[in-house]
Amino acid sequence: MAKVPITVARGDGIGPEIMDATLRILEAAGAELEIEEIEIGEKAYLKGYSAGIAPEAWESLRRTKVFLKAPITTPQGGGFKSLNVTVRKTLGLYANVRPCAAYAPFVETKHPGMDVVIIRENEEDLYAGIEHRQTDQVYQCLKLITRPGTEKIVRYAFEYARMNGRKKVTCFTKDNIMKMTDGLFHKVFEEVAAEYPGIEAEHWIVDIGAAKLADTPEAFDVVVLPNLYGDILSDVAAQIAGSVGLAGSANIGEHGAMFEAIHGSAPRRAGQDLANPSGLLLGAVMMLVHIGQSDVATRVHNAWLRTIEDGIHTYDIYDPGVSKEKVGTRAFADAVIARLGQEPQHLKPVRYTAEGRFTPPPLKPQPRAKKETIGVDVFVHDPEATPDGLAARLQALEGDGLRLAMITNRGVKVWPEGLPETFCTDHWRCRFKADGPTSHAAIVGLLGRLAGAGIDFIKTEHLCTFDGEEAFSKGQGE
Repeated sequence: MAKVPITVARGDGIGPEIMDATLRILEAAGAELEIEEIEIGEKAYLKGYSAGIAPEAWESLRRTKVFLKAPITTPQGGGFKSLNVTVRKTLGLYANVRPCAAYAPFVETKHPGMDVVIIRENEEDLYAGIEHRQTDQVYQCLKLITRPGTEKIVRYAFEYARMNGRKKVTCFTKDNIMKMTDGLFHKVFEEVAAEYPGIEAEHWIVDIGAAKLADTPEAFDVVVLPNLYGDILSDVAAQIAGSVGLAGSANIGEHGAMFEAIHGSAPRRAGQDLANPSGLLLGAVMMLVHIGQSDVATRVHNAWLRTIEDGIHTYDIYDPGVSKEKVGTRAFADAVIARLGQEPQHLKPVRYTAEGRFTPPPLKPQPRAKKETIGVDVFVHDPEATPDGLAARLQALEGDGLRLAMITNRGVKVWPEGLPETFCTDHWRCRFKADGPTSHAAIVGLLGRLAGAGIDFIKTEHLCTFDGEEAFSKGQGE
């Protein structure tokens, strides 16, 4: 077998130790890898690279398209970007995959039957990172959900289930509140699910779904979520399975993939031969499947399971009542290597197949809708305003068919017919609507009149219809 080029970063803190242990195990198992090393993390940050990675490192990542990454340390203070977010978004790694399995009774857990895979959308949602301070009192973060991004992640979840013999895919959203953004995620989930009749599909509202996941994780198989919910619940799932320190992670895209542990660099444990390399090793197992070396992945994973089963444990999971030997990083790697070719006797052995890499089909073309603008929301900064007083000022500026229809504060309607008990900040959404389609020129004219009257508008959002259907939320209480 020809060697597969991969890019490796040893990271910071415990990173070099657990990477050394991981690479020794992979080599002993017969992995065919051609390794290119890059420097990332704290040293790169301190050299002035705000995302923790030098320009020449990108050349390796784009060439190999496979990145095995140890944890890094981000220096304290402002001005430093998340390396993980930068790599995921720059290389289009849209799917974050985290298997969360229990290893009872060898690793303590309250959920011995748990075997859940969390698949999280990686590129959009609130993690688009588009934020503004708009007034003295109000900040905003834009939540962006796209149909192409949602279709890619949902299809990946169903393909993952199909390729790995999983029976059910569950979607979590909050579309009872965010009817348009989370509503789109839910709608696309239902559309894609219809193409996989052999796999059960279900949807939960995220709050009760999260409670169910924490209480009865055995009820779930594959869970697909938007970015923020997935970030939170993947850590929850890993912890209740037994330990965040045992979880590996894959970040998959059409043009590359990154594999890592989900824990941090733990600088206080660095250089002491204490750290558990299991999270990074299991991330590397996912990498082996991805590059088509599933036989090696099977050998490594089963040897690791046998080591855990034999009670050879690092300090973080050591339990005198269960464990037989407390070992350090190097000795744990030696124990896994000694068990290559063996399978667990009590835990379920794994079997990886050659069908590891998923190439997504082309996105379904969507017909362009007829879009018409019928009004505008103008956001106004005014710390002294009252709903009625602001409305009177704005009504005097109506024109070109645009009339004031509503004022909200933090999404709650305060004019007309607002309630005096509603707490208001200095941030007002003022909705102007026309009886039919309006023009950009009419909106610009309105803004000109507002500016001339000293109204401090800070943002506008056009109110549009698509194929005649209103495509904007109403005010709470409207």
